[in-house]
Amino acid sequence: MIVPRIKGIIQRRILINYNIDANIIAEILPKPFTPKLVNRRAIAGICLIRLAQIRPKLLPKFMGISSENGAHRIAVEWKENGVNKEGVYIPRRDTSSRINAIAGGLLFPGIHYYAKFQVEEDNGNYNVSYKSADGTHLSIVATRANVWNSESTFKNLQVASDFFEEGSIGYSPSPNGYDGIKLNIHNWRVAILEVQSVVSSFFDNEKLFPKGSVKFDNALLMENIEHEWIGLKRIDK
Repeated sequence: MIVPRIKGIIQRRILINYNIDANIIAEILPKPFTPKLVNRRAIAGICLIRLAQIRPKLLPKFMGISSENGAHRIAVEWKENGVNKEGVYIPRRDTSSRINAIAGGLLFPGIHYYAKFQVEEDNGNYNVSYKSADGTHLSIVATRANVWNSESTFKNLQVASDFFEEGSIGYSPSPNGYDGIKLNIHNWRVAILEVQSVVSSFFDNEKLFPKGSVKFDNALLMENIEHEWIGLKRIDK
């Protein structure tokens, strides 16, 4: 099914990004997806996003819901009817909203797992974490900054910003295939986050990512962004 058009506000969006051995990411990805590379490295990460006033487009703001959410993302490419496409594959979604967890695959794409979030934000400082019942967890401590990470695989903030803006289409696994959605952001803008610490049960798992195969790359921040989610045709398995 195609999920309905959803609109709302992204109050805060943190993109935690890693560069990873492309061969390892290729083994994780299901067909038809292949890794999108930057300087021969795959790009993956976690999006920590607080949504507000989320509702079908025709409903008024007061009927919208708010939630904290975490999404594991891998930058990918694929062919659709012979045409090259690009976006992100989202193998895992977690949410603080039981409504989102129930509505995953109906109002929202893919399966959503309920998780407990803890968030502290103060004057450009961010301490965000979550943990789900199956043990999936993440935590990050970061501060707004002006200096780009010189060890990033991206040359500068603008190159990174363009890369992630182009990845506006996402597909998530569902029982019958991969549910698709396109993120339309009306005023795209990102800022740099300097990360003091980050822990991820997914990217720190050496059974999935052998030591040395994954490296933290950068973190980006978006705040108070109007947006729409537009449902796309499902890719069947």
